[in-house]
Amino acid sequence: MSFFGFFKKDTSANQAKERLTVVLSYERRGLPPNFASLLQEDLVGIFQKYPQFDPANIKVDLKTDNDMNELSIHIPFTQNHRANI
Repeated sequence: MSFFGFFKKDTSANQAKERLTVVLSYERRGLPPNFASLLQEDLVGIFQKYPQFDPANIKVDLKTDNDMNELSIHIPFTQNHRANI
């Protein structure tokens, strides 16, 4: 997000434009539009094996801003294991 975009109202048109931008960026890179959700499903399956992680709250997000892409993955620890870090 640019500095000037920070003050822009978050209208449904802006949200639709942002979603379309993400879909187009997936297509340009040869990724399916549901890439983030597929990756999230795979990560949940992997992290279910480890009790120190909370797979139910894994979040995957792919953002596109101009020509820059950002893949953000949030994998939280469970309450029991946070205190031991």
